[in-house]
Amino acid sequence: MHNQHSHKQQLHDAGFTIIDDVFTPQELSAISQAITAADASSPAFRKTEDLFAIRQCLQNIPALPSLVFTPALKAIIHQFFGADYFIVKSIYFDKPAQSNWFVAWHQDLTISVDRKAALPGYGPWTVKQQQFGVQPPLEVLENIFTIRIHLDDTDSSNGALRVIPGSHRKGVYRPETINWSVETVSVCNVQKGGIMIMRPLLLHASDRATGNTNRRVLHLEFSNIILPPEIAWAEYLPN
Repeated sequence: MHNQHSHKQQLHDAGFTIIDDVFTPQELSAISQAITAADASSPAFRKTEDLFAIRQCLQNIPALPSLVFTPALKAIIHQFFGADYFIVKSIYFDKPAQSNWFVAWHQDLTISVDRKAALPGYGPWTVKQQQFGVQPPLEVLENIFTIRIHLDDTDSSNGALRVIPGSHRKGVYRPETINWSVETVSVCNVQKGGIMIMRPLLLHASDRATGNTNRRVLHLEFSNIILPPEIAWAEYLPN
């Protein structure tokens, strides 16, 4: 068993932790097959030369939740977050080999909700493909955990995440104000079958791929906050 205490401590202090061998090769194969078999004509699917993404992938691929929520992953969710956490976002990313897709330094500051409403502390608002996004109050963001399930070995050659440890504890941290004389960067190499748990306020970025391998990741966000009655999580999956 993984040293749970040190992983929890690292998640608290640094804003991320990496746990290897959460999924077996057989489990990964079943997940990959379910994604490959999915109906790619859905508007939730986005395909370019540089990126293939499926939004709300747990809802759009009905076979996926039972394959993803293995006893091992469920145990980690309960140990790290608590029994009352539920899914509020799921995205599948496939960054093909030699993809030019890169992501500049940023925090994940928006949540997906079902409608737009005038609420104090909520804004600015965006809408993409009938999907409403909003920046909620800081306490909502500070409460979210993200799990990234890696279906491929990920390192600096295929666009592994780079993060600034500890930056999740500084509130909204504008990338142009990063003080590089005090901040350090960690590259998050994750083996196939491993997961990275991170806080959305952790500043993160990823480079263009330089190698010849894909980088497939399932990105899941969890919260235990019930939103104000005027709005609801666009994607809600009880644990």
